[in-house]
Amino acid sequence: MVFILNPKVKQEKIDGFMKSWEQKGFSTILSVGTEHTAVCLIGNTAQIDLDHVVHTTDIVDYGKRITEQYKAVNRTVHENVSTIIKVGDVNIGDGFFPVISGPCSVESEEQVLTIAKSVKESGAKILRGGAFKPRTSPYAFQGKQAEGLQILELAKKETGLPIVSEIMNQTQIDLFENVDIVQIGARNMQNFDLLKAVGGLKKPVLLKRGLANTLEELLMSAEYIVASGNPNVILCERGIRTFETMTRNTLDISAIVMLKQKSHLPVIADPSHSAGIRSLVAPLSKAILAVGADGIMVETHNDPANALCDGAQSLNLEEFSDLMRELKKRAVTEEKEIY
Repeated sequence: MVFILNPKVKQEKIDGFMKSWEQKGFSTILSVGTEHTAVCLIGNTAQIDLDHVVHTTDIVDYGKRITEQYKAVNRTVHENVSTIIKVGDVNIGDGFFPVISGPCSVESEEQVLTIAKSVKESGAKILRGGAFKPRTSPYAFQGKQAEGLQILELAKKETGLPIVSEIMNQTQIDLFENVDIVQIGARNMQNFDLLKAVGGLKKPVLLKRGLANTLEELLMSAEYIVASGNPNVILCERGIRTFETMTRNTLDISAIVMLKQKSHLPVIADPSHSAGIRSLVAPLSKAILAVGADGIMVETHNDPANALCDGAQSLNLEEFSDLMRELKKRAVTEEKEIY
């Protein structure tokens, strides 16, 4: 249930309104938008007389029942206003289209610095890099782990690019103090203890859709994070497992559109993991822009043929530069601001 408040309501009245519901056993989430302020009520609201609340509470303009299980991330909370998440000087959401780029895995200081400087020159605004790598085989390269995070932090100092990296479990929280965006990978999308743990952070969380998860399950995972106190969630469509075997995964392009309709949160996509094939990354990136996504995350490597992880889907530095030029050309038509 969500209550839309009257304009210019004083904060003490809002606090009192929320406290009155909390004393009745409900959880509340305050959402402050550019056009209105909303209080989202979480709990068993079936017995609440909505009309009675609206007519007897002077700060409430109107109320709505949210029938979906995801409440705080629901589009109803923000109606026509989408959430914009700020990471340093970068805006993610509602008209902005930042490009996140970098290697699948951190391999060395020289490798990361070379890539970071190149992708920044091409126009990327956020650097990605895997320090902890979840791999199907226990014998595959598992990442440089804590050392990898230190290398990413060095690249951040050298280039000024914010960094995003994947966390594997809640015991690693302290290691991510200097990481700007904490990524929850596809395999951890329903690791509920981890979701609640990152809900206690003050920094954005990039939540990837699981290999075979529905959109409702993705939104419910986002709800765990927001309900735990962190409203800064970025949804990421990264391709799902289908019957098709010619690509690594199948990019669910309709998921981007549906998520934008169902939630106010920013929605980006990962064309690298969606296809698993380098030659498909650029065409898919253009399609992602065309359907209204809020950004892309592209894997880039200075030497893809010798990459320790996912070289087949990584663009080389020249290919990434070409992609950025193509996206900037199309951005004018799509009314997006490419970073």
